[in-house]
Amino acid sequence: MCGIVGAVSQRNIVPILVEGLKRLEYRGYDSCGVAVHQDGGLKRARSTSRVAELQAQAEQDGISAGTGIAHTRWATHGAPAVHNAHPHFSAGPNSGGEAGEASVGRIALVHNGIIENHDELRAELKARGYAFASQTDTEVIAHLIDHLYSGDLLEAVQAALPRLKGAYAVAVFCRDEPHRVVAAREGSPLVLGVGEQENFVASDAMALAGVTDQIVYLEEGDVVDLQLGRYWISRLDAATGRFSAVQREVKTVHAHSGAAELGPYRHYMQKEIFEQPVAIANTLDAVTGISPELFGDGAYRVFKDIDKVLILACGTSYYSGSTAKYWLESIAKIPTSVEIASEYRYRDSVPDPKTLVVTISQSGETADTIAALKHARSLGMTHTLTICNVATSAMVRECELAYITRAGAEIGVASTKAFTTQLVGLFLLTLALAQTRGHLSDEAEAQHLKDLRHLPVAVQAVLALEPQVIAWSEEFARKENALFLGRGLHYPIALEGALKLKEISYIHAEAYPAGELKHGPLALVTAEMPVVTVAPNDALLEKLKSNMQEVRARGGQLYVFADGDTAIESEAGLHVIRMPEHYGALSPILHVVPLQLLAYHTACARGTDVDKPRNLAKSVTVE
Repeated sequence: MCGIVGAVSQRNIVPILVEGLKRLEYRGYDSCGVAVHQDGGLKRARSTSRVAELQAQAEQDGISAGTGIAHTRWATHGAPAVHNAHPHFSAGPNSGGEAGEASVGRIALVHNGIIENHDELRAELKARGYAFASQTDTEVIAHLIDHLYSGDLLEAVQAALPRLKGAYAVAVFCRDEPHRVVAAREGSPLVLGVGEQENFVASDAMALAGVTDQIVYLEEGDVVDLQLGRYWISRLDAATGRFSAVQREVKTVHAHSGAAELGPYRHYMQKEIFEQPVAIANTLDAVTGISPELFGDGAYRVFKDIDKVLILACGTSYYSGSTAKYWLESIAKIPTSVEIASEYRYRDSVPDPKTLVVTISQSGETADTIAALKHARSLGMTHTLTICNVATSAMVRECELAYITRAGAEIGVASTKAFTTQLVGLFLLTLALAQTRGHLSDEAEAQHLKDLRHLPVAVQAVLALEPQVIAWSEEFARKENALFLGRGLHYPIALEGALKLKEISYIHAEAYPAGELKHGPLALVTAEMPVVTVAPNDALLEKLKSNMQEVRARGGQLYVFADGDTAIESEAGLHVIRMPEHYGALSPILHVVPLQLLAYHTACARGTDVDKPRNLAKSVTVE
């Protein structure tokens, strides 16, 4: 979602800020902006277009300075419009509105997150003479800091933060204090980048790739004061009610930016679909056998102490967890529940300290999932494990155990390789739990490892089906609705296929367990409603064939991804793409790939913005 980059340096930092925003574009945004301390005042440029247009605007306006902040905004409060774009200025009370682009404004601020009490603060500040030029909750923070400012920016920010309710990461500078930026976080990610006589702040270390590899991961409640060649980190001491200095470890982080290069592909999503064989191989690279220690030191003790699993996740990650439920219960014989993270924390549940709480997240910064994890811990469920693609993320730091998938940077908003590598990590977790519980024989372990190692080759064979999928996509591009069917282990895969299609092609798509057709969705089936069916050769195949006949009897058009030995043949109203091989328990990893390709090529045929679909963001860091 929203991205922050800030810098204090003796060189012109505008190119660094803009490049940082470009590296954060994958998160999704609808406006962007940059503000600097220039010629004794504040100067900014804002745009509702892409960062490239902002860069051209900044160059045209001669924006150049050693201190500044920049932002990409995903709209929450207020429409995507220039007056709502960050950075926001405060020129003080009774100033007749927000300061102009080259102004006498005193405070400049960018913000990620949501301030829940912004209405009360807005009313208070209006009564004090502050005029608001936007509908954002962010402008409230800028005016509040201005109101509290009495010559020291750090003190003003520290005084303002306890009055904010909600989640935030902020970066702010002041006209009266050149070469100083103050930043803080509570519920939204923020990192400090340490350079030579210069310092940086950003939402993600990737934004600082090539600028510095010395990174401090700020913790909840941290406030950092950046100046030339030095910085201080403080946090509020609950016992004294005062801010006191804290030390944080500086880590060397080689944030890889090369993965963001598009290469010969048309879109990042296409690139990432085709990177899945390598991503899966990398995720399995260190796996020579099944052991609880794959998930961290002490995993054996934890696995022996639990008797059920609770999976918390959102979106695509929720579907990977839903798939894993089938594995965990059938192979590891352990009761498993899967909860949407944004729902779990707001309902009364029955906690059990002998539960392993598993979170799943591509970024490791998903706000709802982190909040759900903390809620589970507050209920006494302290055994926690995450399946995550970012080793340095908040999720990994919050959990007792972790398995880091090695999908590499995923730029497209619609997740592909992160999903399949999550499934690999979850299957390994299943095997490790099965082994600990005495349900995995040596022969079964050897066969599962053989199947896992063959996965990259098997996925490569599925990718070779792309020309056949493209032919289908031309038909789908003319539709406005689609139905996806799956049974058992493949029902979550149907859900994921429907999500991909709606995310990037804007076709309304729903997924159902095929056995539920007669309980409602069959009423929707006509010749204009394509019905995509995932048809592996498993124990439910004959039941699935009966469900398919129900569609055909109503004139529906079936599009079936069928294993080679299912005896399902193409004919009028029945279109079949034959999968290269049946893959047993790991079949969901293969069957999701053609669904990704179908969504991708349908979106291309409809001319949508595949990598940055409307209204969506990559890393959802607000509730």
